[in-house]
Amino acid sequence: MEHKKTYNAKELKTPHGRLIIEGPISPEKLASYEFHEDLVAFRPPAQQHKALVEIAGLPEGRIIVARSGHMIVGYVTYLYPDPLERWSEGKMEDLIELGAIEVIPEFRGSRVGKNLLMVSMMDDAMEDYIIITTEYYWHWDLKGTGLNVWEYRKVMEKMMNAGGLTWYATDDPEISSHPANCLMARIGKRIPPESVQKFDQLRFMNRFMY
Repeated sequence: MEHKKTYNAKELKTPHGRLIIEGPISPEKLASYEFHEDLVAFRPPAQQHKALVEIAGLPEGRIIVARSGHMIVGYVTYLYPDPLERWSEGKMEDLIELGAIEVIPEFRGSRVGKNLLMVSMMDDAMEDYIIITTEYYWHWDLKGTGLNVWEYRKVMEKMMNAGGLTWYATDDPEISSHPANCLMARIGKRIPPESVQKFDQLRFMNRFMY
């Protein structure tokens, strides 16, 4: 499968100034930007910056960023699912995962996350993919936001909806381990029925075990 990547960008006015939302961006461009020290959700900022540059260099990898001048203040990643997760077991070329989305506290509540997703979906090539995201409450910044799990889940769902991702049922044990966890997906317009069928089989792998 050829992974076409078409760059898109838009300007977003926020109470804290103007942001450029852009991508997918090249590893070189990404490496040239500064990475905000408050982007700490997944690993220390310098390590995360390096990881994003590596993802941007993968054939299927896509990084969309929100930046203020040369400073990255938010990002979203797309790449093939982790080999240890069930979503990679179907070896589907046309299934990619929205792996991480993060915005620094200062710009939260300014629709940055929604705009990162909207710019992601401006690329027509996204119609060739099933895009999934797995939401686990233990990744959420409940302390920083002051929200409870259900309020945070609602915020996450609304943000994902802006990119066309909707809730899907699954028997995945990790997702099923807490009612706030969920699987969300967007099935591109050009996805063949056999890929949808394969995705359904990945969603329900335990139904034949009884």
